[in-house]
Amino acid sequence: MKAITKSAFYHLKNIAKLRGLMSKQDLEKLVHAFISSRVDYCNGLFTGLPKKTIKQLQLIQNAAARVLTRTKRSDHITPILRSLHWLPVSYRIDFKALLLVFKSLNGMGPNYLLDMFQLYAPTRSLRSRHKNLLVEPAVRTKCGEAAFSCYAVKLWNRLPEDIKNAPTVGSFKSRLKTKLFSDAFC
Repeated sequence: MKAITKSAFYHLKNIAKLRGLMSKQDLEKLVHAFISSRVDYCNGLFTGLPKKTIKQLQLIQNAAARVLTRTKRSDHITPILRSLHWLPVSYRIDFKALLLVFKSLNGMGPNYLLDMFQLYAPTRSLRSRHKNLLVEPAVRTKCGEAAFSCYAVKLWNRLPEDIKNAPTVGSFKSRLKTKLFSDAFC
């Protein structure tokens, strides 16, 4: 994590030097290429990280947003992230985890992920029968709860039905991002 933050802040410092020479669109492309790619790299694996570690990634994203919008460090970051349509890092991690679950349940993901999930099928007739739920694995420790197989299932089971039953990956992404965006900023 230290290497990611060090590298991201190094590139961000260099991008800030170019701020006067480039348009906002070009700066945004540079930020996505050098900063967002580092923050998002393997963020499906970040599901169980402590809040302290995720906060480091959030600080990188906040600094990148401030460079793009030329705002002061003392200005509140939430309106800036909202204006850029950027999800906070913790929500980006949830987005990636839920996208992996959706793809694996619909035959577009790797088989080893599909093996982690089991559809909930009650033995008797219950209202939850057609809710597209997954069986939550039994865990005894906090470490077990942080595992992708448990964390992703809990997130999936909390999703509204219209998102889970999206017909395509594109519509799933769109609906999920809208929901996460409203959760983050409303």
